[in-house]
Amino acid sequence: MSLLGSSSENSPVSTRSNTPDTSKTAVNPLNPQGLKPCCACPETKSKRDDCFLKSAPGEGDVNCREFIEAHKSCMRGYGFKV
Repeated sequence: MSLLGSSSENSPVSTRSNTPDTSKTAVNPLNPQGLKPCCACPETKSKRDDCFLKSAPGEGDVNCREFIEAHKSCMRGYGFKV
C-alpha cells in the first residue's frame, strides 16, 4: 500500500469547471464584443475628458456640451443606458 493514496476512492475529484457557462448569456446585438462602459467609445471619451480638463472649474458642463452629447450618443449606440 502506498502512502500517497493512489486509490481513486481516496482522492476527491471536483466535477466543477472553472470556466463560466456562457451558453445562457444573451449577446447584445449592439455590443457583440461585450465591451464594458469604461472601454466603449474611447475616442469620444478622451475628447470629452480633455475638454473638461482644459475648462475652468464649473464651466465644463457648458463648454464641453458637444463632446458630452457625442459620447452619450456613442454609448447609446452600444446599448448602454446613459
